[in-house]
Amino acid sequence: MRNLRNTRRDQLRSPGDLALKASGWDIENESIICAYGPTKDNSLIQLKRWHYDREENEENLRDIASWDAPCPLPDLECDNILDVRYFSESSTICIVLAGGDIIVVREAPSDGQEKIEIVGTVDVGISAAAWSPDEELLTLLTRADTLLYMTKEFDNISSVTLAEDDLKASKHVSVGWGKKETQFKGKGAKALRDPTMPEKVDEGLPSAHDDNSSTISWRGDGAYLAVNSNQASPRRVIRVYSREADLDGVSEPVDGLEGALSWRPDGNLLAGIQRFDDHVDVVFFERNGLRHGQFPLRIAVDEMTDEWATSIILEWNVGSSILAVCFRDRVQLWTMGNYYYYLKQELSFTYASPSGRIGFQWNPEHPLMCTAMSEDSIHRLEYVLSVDAGSTISPDGYGIVAVIDGTEEVKLTPFRLANVPPPMAFQEVSVKSNIVHAAIYGGGSNTKVAVLERDRLTIYRWNLKSRPVLAPILLASAETAACQRFVQQVVFVDDEQVLVLATHYPGSTVSLFRLTATDLKHVRTSPSVPFAQSICLSSSRLNSIPCLHFSSSGRVASSHKILESGSDSGQKSFSDNGWNDICVFPKLIREVKIIDLWNNNSETTDDGSLTIAFGLTPNGSLYANSRRLAKDCTSFLVTPAHLIFTTTQNLLKFVHMVQVEELEVPPDTPEIDERCRSVERGARLVTVMPSISALILQMPRGNLETIYPRALVLPVIRQHIDERKYKKAFLSCRSHRVDMNILHDHDPEKFIKNVDLFVGQVGKVEHIDLFLSQLREEDVSKTIYKDTIIRGKPESGMQNPRPDAGAPRDSGKPKINIICDAFLQALQPCASTNLQNIITAHVCKSPPDLEAGLLEVAKLQSGSSVRDEKYKLKIAGHNSEEAEKAVEHICFLVDVNRLYDNALGLYNLELALLVAQQSQKDPREYLPFLQQLQELPPNRKEYAIDDYLGRYTKALMHLHAINDFEESTIYMTKHKLYEDALRIYRWQDDRIQGVMGLYAEYLRKEANFREAGIAYEFVKNYAHAAEAYQLAHLWQEALSCAGFIPLKEAQLQSFASIIAGSLQELKDYHSAAIVHQDYLHDLESAARLFCKGYFYADAIRILSLNKRPDLVDTIVDAGLVEGMGTMTELLAECRAQFNAQVPRLRELRIKKVEEPLAFFEGDANNGMDIPDNVSLAPTDGSTTGGSLFTRYTNRTGTVGTNATRRTSKNKRREERKRARGKKGSVYEEEYLVNSIGRLIERVNAVGDEVGRLVAGLMRRGMRERAKAVEGAMVEVVGLCRDCVGEVFQSESKVVQEADRQKEQDVDRPTGGDGVLWDSMEAKKEAPEVKAFEKLALFTR
Repeated sequence: MRNLRNTRRDQLRSPGDLALKASGWDIENESIICAYGPTKDNSLIQLKRWHYDREENEENLRDIASWDAPCPLPDLECDNILDVRYFSESSTICIVLAGGDIIVVREAPSDGQEKIEIVGTVDVGISAAAWSPDEELLTLLTRADTLLYMTKEFDNISSVTLAEDDLKASKHVSVGWGKKETQFKGKGAKALRDPTMPEKVDEGLPSAHDDNSSTISWRGDGAYLAVNSNQASPRRVIRVYSREADLDGVSEPVDGLEGALSWRPDGNLLAGIQRFDDHVDVVFFERNGLRHGQFPLRIAVDEMTDEWATSIILEWNVGSSILAVCFRDRVQLWTMGNYYYYLKQELSFTYASPSGRIGFQWNPEHPLMCTAMSEDSIHRLEYVLSVDAGSTISPDGYGIVAVIDGTEEVKLTPFRLANVPPPMAFQEVSVKSNIVHAAIYGGGSNTKVAVLERDRLTIYRWNLKSRPVLAPILLASAETAACQRFVQQVVFVDDEQVLVLATHYPGSTVSLFRLTATDLKHVRTSPSVPFAQSICLSSSRLNSIPCLHFSSSGRVASSHKILESGSDSGQKSFSDNGWNDICVFPKLIREVKIIDLWNNNSETTDDGSLTIAFGLTPNGSLYANSRRLAKDCTSFLVTPAHLIFTTTQNLLKFVHMVQVEELEVPPDTPEIDERCRSVERGARLVTVMPSISALILQMPRGNLETIYPRALVLPVIRQHIDERKYKKAFLSCRSHRVDMNILHDHDPEKFIKNVDLFVGQVGKVEHIDLFLSQLREEDVSKTIYKDTIIRGKPESGMQNPRPDAGAPRDSGKPKINIICDAFLQALQPCASTNLQNIITAHVCKSPPDLEAGLLEVAKLQSGSSVRDEKYKLKIAGHNSEEAEKAVEHICFLVDVNRLYDNALGLYNLELALLVAQQSQKDPREYLPFLQQLQELPPNRKEYAIDDYLGRYTKALMHLHAINDFEESTIYMTKHKLYEDALRIYRWQDDRIQGVMGLYAEYLRKEANFREAGIAYEFVKNYAHAAEAYQLAHLWQEALSCAGFIPLKEAQLQSFASIIAGSLQELKDYHSAAIVHQDYLHDLESAARLFCKGYFYADAIRILSLNKRPDLVDTIVDAGLVEGMGTMTELLAECRAQFNAQVPRLRELRIKKVEEPLAFFEGDANNGMDIPDNVSLAPTDGSTTGGSLFTRYTNRTGTVGTNATRRTSKNKRREERKRARGKKGSVYEEEYLVNSIGRLIERVNAVGDEVGRLVAGLMRRGMRERAKAVEGAMVEVVGLCRDCVGEVFQSESKVVQEADRQKEQDVDRPTGGDGVLWDSMEAKKEAPEVKAFEKLALFTR
């Protein structure tokens, strides 16, 4: 669908009477080497360099060298240049002459070197010459049938003689696939004939116009070359040789084969010429010599004998996309799409001498740059492959694409009306001369089509709204002679004005044509400006100011004065003051598109719009003004709302159209971002139709594909919602599989207010059901579709998004329920016609309101049933069709078994029967069951139903209504309904005692001793309550209940002794001491227990209270000494652990940074210097997942696993290693951190005990001992405080948040590696070190 458009044409006339014979590219210096001569009258050869990019006033043609080259062969009138090649690394030019000389010209010869040197001579002469693509080999075909291979230093390395025996090298086998001989022609037509044998076998008969020329062509990778010659053979043969000069194959016999040959650089086809009596074909060969298709050149029969058509040369461009067919006075450029060859351009040259021909050469690096030369001039041409499409502005966006095919035909296809696959077209327009360019304006009934020919401009009108759509009608045409030489592009400015861009050395001109009611008039032509590549108009409106893209500087500038009236307006428009610069692109921008953004801010044009220019370079860089947006772009389009482009990663991306600084290119995440989606490999954009949300893509083969991206569909849906066109919005969501929640989420308040309008517009019951059934709580405007709109900014051509769109909803009620309730309210007036929707609204709530839906069915069921005499049940009658349909619908929405249970839960047996009839249940099972229920009394029936449905609380309530307490207690105990029973019998004191007693027994069995004791105490069962409290270690409650039993004194003391013993086991010495003092009356034991718990003040108090000061010395002092020894030993252990573990942790962390391999692998290689990532064999244990370091530290993907960490057994083994934290293992660091953390917690726990110990020692006069204990505690607390920051390395919140964000994209490994992963990802928070309050009595 792409056309070739000329973007620049430079011309150089031959100086004086010199005849240009050959040329060669100098890529590095951006120049062309021109070789003038020799001729019949003058054997002098002159080399000149043409700098085509220099300014007009600079010298652009510089002499290099000249010498006399008489022809050594008597059969040649003059020598002929076969090849000119420039080598930039040595600044030398190699020229191969047909007479046999190989000449090297040095532009900057060193000492001892000649400027012009004949480095070799072939005495018999040379027929053809070609350099390999890497310029390392030169191949020559001599006139003695010898193929020579020479190095870059011109040393002969191989010599092959062409012989007739070469034809036996290939044994061609063709089964005839795709030939007409293999097609079915009926049962009786040549039924016995071998289909693999063609009807006519070519013998290789020569062409009548064969000039006996020879051609050499290399494959693009330089591995093979092909030689087309008729020497040493009875017929013309294409021989294929390897780089090592081995014959690889020869072509099959082809009648009329001529000397042209060009190997497609990508290597799959060789192109040649086959001439017939009535037409000429370009034929293709495979490397093995077999034919592989063809296409005809469009030469009329009466032109077959014309001089210009008798000699043809073929040249593929370096990109393998364009085939140049060179005649004597013209060049045709052909492209291929969908296995069809299009003739895109024909270049005619009138300056060729009668005896000469056009020379043509592609640029070896730039696929769309070439030179064409005759003896008196040379032209350098640059092209761009672009789509000539119509407007993308709604509603004129009909997706019209014009495809140039042939010199006199334009194919037109409006994709909005018909997606016609190429090479076919919807309509075709024929003109009288060569087509250069085509343009389309508008859409609908007044579509204009402009066809720019070589010497004429023609305007057509095309009515696309008529049915059927007729062919375009010719409106007017005009000569383009006033445009001065080579026309390039035609552009519509508005409905009546057309601009034509033309090249006239040394620059470009712009001509204005105006369409009137009767004809097309040329208004004016601008003076020459620097070369302009293209005229650009805005893609956001039909009538816009024209802009020019200057190829030499990359400048894009606009001027409206060319459109103004007045004789001098054209002169002013191109003066320096008449241009408004938009941007300056890099120099090699090949395609430019302009758009105007409406903006009331600064930096805008006079009409309040901000202009942005988008440009694409040949290497894939996409620019917006001077900002580069992407570096892997392959094609792009511009609409008023989006920039759309494809990438080399086979992605299609949409960028919201905002100011340049705010343009946001979506990441390569098509799975989560609707602005990015995957496309077929090599797909290119053709056109876009925002009005129908369609995008046309062309695949590499040439076939077309129409897609409807969400980024285009959603703006249309939002526009429909804003305009309250809910039916169109709904149908768009349904057609394009868009989540229908967008209908509500885009503007919740408006939708809820217009639910009745939605119901009226959508109308169909099935469509309303479809919408309700797809509701979910997610706000799709903030999740999956959040990237398809810019909040707070209007989309061009659409209304502004509402400020409350997507606002938070009422958190007290689910969104689904709000919508369903609104629909239920709107559907009530039309319940008779929309009952199905009402049922759906009930069922789709969250949670589903099945009972309300079933009640709607029950309303229909009443009065429309008959009685089953066998089971005494009412069964739906035959006239209850609505009820049956309603039940069938609700059973479709919800599991029928669940519905059956809900129907039973309504205690409506007739409704349950109706639902059961829609299920797969066996009637022999549910009918007797329902009959049994029917015969029960109401309360008993409801109890049975609730018990069957597992609604035990309701069943218990029905038993309470029956007033059967005994059965209620049995049922309560069976289903553990004690709390429900307490609530039911809360006002019946006699029965609540029984329920509480059963509940207490249940709690005791469940080991909930505390609440069991409370329950026993509630029913005044003190014996069981005391026992329960004892098991719950509630000594105060237990002893109080024991006193209420009441117990004898001995029994009470025995019970208290048991409790005191259990408290001592729990190390609750304070409580045990109180029990010994109050209940056992053992003062000494109580004092000892107080001292054991470091409660020395309490011990002294009770001894003083009971007048036993003698025991203070024996019990308290001894307890102080014992406590001091225990505490001093504990603090010494803590200090030793700190001094051992903190330095070891510091050492590990230094090793982790300096020697990560030894740290993570435990230095298993004894310090040997081994590679970081070695895999000697492709086994499961190899480190293919990354290096030993990156496996455990790099958070970019799943951690690599090996054979020792895969099974669950290895996982348990790894967990044991982690728990041990063995020294030298990878888990040691984590183990040390956890150990120090536990140590700090232990120090915090003994702080109060140390304080009480120090105070007790001071009270008893043991000052030095108290000071020693306090000093030890202060030292340990200081160690804790000093090491916290180092051990528990705290990171800033910013770093922690970044780590968490990064870890979200990382998958946790499994098996043993998962244990290591958890170990490394574990982040232990630093514990708080409690301050220790010292006594002020010690001397500081």
